[in-house]
Amino acid sequence: MLRVSISKKRGEFVLQADFAVPTPAVVALFGPSGCGKTTLVNLISGLLAPDEGRIQLDDTVLTDTNEGICVPAERRRIGYVFQDARLFPHFNVRGNLRYGLRRSSAGGSPLIGFEEVVSLLGLPELLDRRPHQLSGGERQRVGLGRALLSQPRLLLLDEPLASLDIARREEVLPYLEALRERLALPMVYVSHQFEEVLRLATHVVLMDAGRVVAQGTPEEVSLLPQLRAIVGPDSVGSVLDGVVTAVHPPVGMADLQLGTGCLHVSLQNVAVGSKVRVQLLARDIILATQKPQGLSVRNEFRGVIADITPDDPDTVLVKVDIGGVTVLARITQQASQALAFRPGSPVWVLVKAVSMRGRAFPLPR
Repeated sequence: MLRVSISKKRGEFVLQADFAVPTPAVVALFGPSGCGKTTLVNLISGLLAPDEGRIQLDDTVLTDTNEGICVPAERRRIGYVFQDARLFPHFNVRGNLRYGLRRSSAGGSPLIGFEEVVSLLGLPELLDRRPHQLSGGERQRVGLGRALLSQPRLLLLDEPLASLDIARREEVLPYLEALRERLALPMVYVSHQFEEVLRLATHVVLMDAGRVVAQGTPEEVSLLPQLRAIVGPDSVGSVLDGVVTAVHPPVGMADLQLGTGCLHVSLQNVAVGSKVRVQLLARDIILATQKPQGLSVRNEFRGVIADITPDDPDTVLVKVDIGGVTVLARITQQASQALAFRPGSPVWVLVKAVSMRGRAFPLPR
């Protein structure tokens, strides 16, 4: 378990964070810029000391202001990947990686070896290059490898993709996914891009104005009003984990079992039985009171309205239960009243497959 209960004042800004998550997990600290995410990871790493509080990783107390405990950063066995990689310019890639090995203080069998890091992060062709000869994505992969070779028991990643353009971000994300699958290593991942959270996180801690405002699994957090305040109304939707029941390689499609429904999504290189996470945006969901006929939409499943809550003066959010999973839809108040929607009403849920492009992600086996 990673347990954090700390406070820190910096000028007029006050951070108060309190959460606990099981390990190993990929914990996403998600929130707007300036909400205290980087300050929090610096406190966990030991680069900053809290005014008061306690940080514990498994059986090891890293910080306890009441007991006067503050383990120095270099003795915490925490790997840190910064936004800008911070590679040594006078070392080539091989030298930067081996610096991580020199920093290792782990006893017994290493978490991961040099050759495996090089292979896992796709670095064989880069070993003799200097940092100035690397792209931004390549530098981040080397920084990640250096942190791994220090044999950490916790890995902190402070918006490692923030300085990259979309192409370089897409280059690095698969390596982070591969790392999550390969290692049972707790990670704290800082981001203000919810897509990164969807692809990587097993637990989400929502932060705003120096406070933890909510936490839970991505599925749980996706339905919370606190998320809407951060991502805005157009990005609100349900996050669902499904199992692949069929694949259609010629057309790049797969069928997912979600509760009692079957969802057809654009997805390649997955096998039957694989787990996949999808995000269904509330704005893309259509509700009907009877089974639709003669439509091009191929994603349709029956559900029951679980709850209806106001969204803004003109719209409501409708939660629909589909055999144990919840889909969120945004419709006008006028439509809700005209169709006599209320909790317990049976409905048909319609989702365009094209609306989910880029929002379906394989999960670890």
